[in-house]
Amino acid sequence: MKTGFIDVAGTELAVEIEGSGPPVVLLHGLGGTGNFYQPQVAALAERFTVIRPDLRGHGRSPVSGQISIDGYVSDLAGLLDELGHDQVRLVGHSMSTLTVQHFAVAHPGRVSALALLGAVHSPPPAGQDAQRARAATVRADGMLAVADTVVANATSPATRRDRPVVAAFVRELLTRQDPEGYARGCEALAAATEPDTAAIRVPVLLATGTDDGVGTPTVSADLAGKLADAQTVIYLDCGHWTALEAATQVTEDLIKFF
Repeated sequence: MKTGFIDVAGTELAVEIEGSGPPVVLLHGLGGTGNFYQPQVAALAERFTVIRPDLRGHGRSPVSGQISIDGYVSDLAGLLDELGHDQVRLVGHSMSTLTVQHFAVAHPGRVSALALLGAVHSPPPAGQDAQRARAATVRADGMLAVADTVVANATSPATRRDRPVVAAFVRELLTRQDPEGYARGCEALAAATEPDTAAIRVPVLLATGTDDGVGTPTVSADLAGKLADAQTVIYLDCGHWTALEAATQVTEDLIKFF
């Protein structure tokens, strides 16, 4: 395993790299880190070079430079340039499903397949207001002011009842975030635009949970209808933190898909 920091546009982004073979990049969503995908890494690394960055402003990556969906796209392109990868398989969760779609549209030759976990649309006006209000809350009162609400709203009842360690880990991911980095991530999501989904020609896997109230099965079905080559899986009793709540199924489906 290679763990360290890679200079991307003057910012040292935290990145973990494991395994060998064709590269797979795993991008976490708002409030996550590369550790969101820890349950999938060992199996994927037997077949692929697995690359897990902490997005700018998240986890161990600093709060600096442009924090926006366009900024995340630029960071991904810069990271691949630094690592010497011309084409990759991409996995995105939640907010990062927008990032990887925008990347696939902007750099079609660099993507061979996409997996979207808990895919979301760009937020409507009410959603934009909610994200900006959350940003204001964490700036004023810190991450503890929102962590329990996010866990309650974005994990399934079955996860909280039967797999409390998963819910606890989601809370830990959230409470360890830099409040300013998280706030800027909220603002990046609020300002997000809808990707030109119809322009994406590579195979796409859409995976969500029956109890995902953020990246709902309806959103995945809508996206599947606009994509040239899409397949959808829905996990029972799974909320929005897909790779943790349905860890074994996500691992198996990613290996089969890729």
